[in-house]
Amino acid sequence: MEAMSGEVLALLFFAGLVGGFVDSIAGGGGLITVPLLLATGMAPVNALATNKASAMFGSFTASYTYARKGHVNLGEMKFAIGFTFIGSAMGTLLVQTLDGRVMMAVIPFLLIATSLYFAFGPRLSDIDRHHIMERTPFYALFGISIGFYDGFFGPGTGSLWALAFVAVLGFGMLKATAHTKVVNFTSNFASFLFFAFAGHVLWLPAAVMALGQLFGARIGANTAIKHGSNIIRPLLVMVSLIITTKLIYDDPENIIHMWIIKIIG
Repeated sequence: MEAMSGEVLALLFFAGLVGGFVDSIAGGGGLITVPLLLATGMAPVNALATNKASAMFGSFTASYTYARKGHVNLGEMKFAIGFTFIGSAMGTLLVQTLDGRVMMAVIPFLLIATSLYFAFGPRLSDIDRHHIMERTPFYALFGISIGFYDGFFGPGTGSLWALAFVAVLGFGMLKATAHTKVVNFTSNFASFLFFAFAGHVLWLPAAVMALGQLFGARIGANTAIKHGSNIIRPLLVMVSLIITTKLIYDDPENIIHMWIIKIIG
């Protein structure tokens, strides 16, 4: 692709800033950054790889901010990090050999369920509740499965992790968000490594967007810490619905898309 102009690089920085802010609270920043990268003329695999390279800086910054303020203990997450890394590596390696249509058909239903849970489920706060699974089996199950999904596809990963932490481990909203950023960084980093070794990362736009991610994630994490569930819950619902709408709109063969066409047709 041709060299990028200063205006395009400035736009990428701003996209990274906004994407990092949204990602640090509710996830879904890729909805902002990936389409812009594709609009520059990048091949899809380069856009995905470049986005991972920049997004990991945002998720690292958010993780560090939450940990520094005492909302997550990194020493207690070694199993979460290990299993998520394995899952993400598997997803990234298999992304070009497996049919992603089944996953694309299922994910909108999961995100709709996530939206309904956070919108109408039990009243959620920043106080922990009773857990229904111990942490080690939880991290094994969800680390590998959601990590695989993030390496293979990605949209909605933050929402799925937040739902798992709240519904299964009984975490409060702020604690769930803080832990989500750690596993987000893990899957981003694992995916980035394999994309980088394959030569798919475009380093200049990745560096510019990473700089924006650093600032955006820091602002977003501090905003979440200050306002807690009052901002996290509605943003999670909104992001989940936006991602669901985009996935359905972009896939004419999705069962929900076909139902809508039949109804309005």
